[in-house]
Amino acid sequence: MTFVTRFAPSPTGPLHLGHAYSAMLAHDMARAENGTFLLRMEDIDQSRARPEWEEQIYDDLRWLDVEWDGPVLRQSDNLDAYSRALDTLWRRRLVYPCTCTRADIKAATSAPQEGVPTHGPDGLIYPGTCREMTWERTFPDTHPRPQGETLRLDMAQAVLEAGFEYRIDGTGPWASYLGFTESGAGPNGEKGRIEFGPDMLPNTAGDIVLARRDMGTSYHLSVVVDDAVQGITHVVRGADLFDATSIHVLLQRLLGLPTPTYHHHNLIRDDTGKRLAKRDDARAISKYRADGATPEDIRAMVGLPSLI
Repeated sequence: MTFVTRFAPSPTGPLHLGHAYSAMLAHDMARAENGTFLLRMEDIDQSRARPEWEEQIYDDLRWLDVEWDGPVLRQSDNLDAYSRALDTLWRRRLVYPCTCTRADIKAATSAPQEGVPTHGPDGLIYPGTCREMTWERTFPDTHPRPQGETLRLDMAQAVLEAGFEYRIDGTGPWASYLGFTESGAGPNGEKGRIEFGPDMLPNTAGDIVLARRDMGTSYHLSVVVDDAVQGITHVVRGADLFDATSIHVLLQRLLGLPTPTYHHHNLIRDDTGKRLAKRDDARAISKYRADGATPEDIRAMVGLPSLI
């Protein structure tokens, strides 16, 4: 089986040890399988993306002996593909415009119901305020997809459209599931075949944003489209994105795209157990380089085997 994976940083700050671990692990896995390792720049947030950070990423990766195959895909060059995906979902009435601000959402969720989750992969779970405006009243069939507006996925309708397949697990009634193969491990040790039912995403994720008014897309939509465009067979990424994977599998089903194998890995944390972030400049690869570290030193710091 062909093995194609990728590293997809955002050029909004320096690479730190966590990035180095993810990039080197994916690169090692691809080379071990005689596969392909691709590089993608997730630069849809043009308000924060900077050319100098992109160049620094290239420089740091080469220093780490991480070499990519073929040209770099920039999300900012792939906007037409995201637009076509949104048009597909719009025609099927699976997305709707949302004018709610973060303050509106926070206020609407200030009195949570007992036993109902308030947070999902995108933070506060949207209460569906704008969804209550019916299509028939607001958007006739001939209405084109609005531009420059936030668009949300009608999650309840989406899971109905996804065509969940039914199976019997031998312990109860028929139930419907989508799923993916996890070759790494989720935050709670999840691995193997991961399945989820149609009730999960409406309750744990809600109506996620698929297009932001200032970007024309969102992380969830763009990562799914990009992985298909690049022919990714294995997604290697941090365990912090494990909960978002069910969203991505759903979008793949809706858009008729293949579902890769997922490999979620542990996060690199500081001495207090806090996950590293781009603001942790003290852990930046460029700082280690300036202090005289070698690529083998970095591999040892993140727990990867030596290549020497």
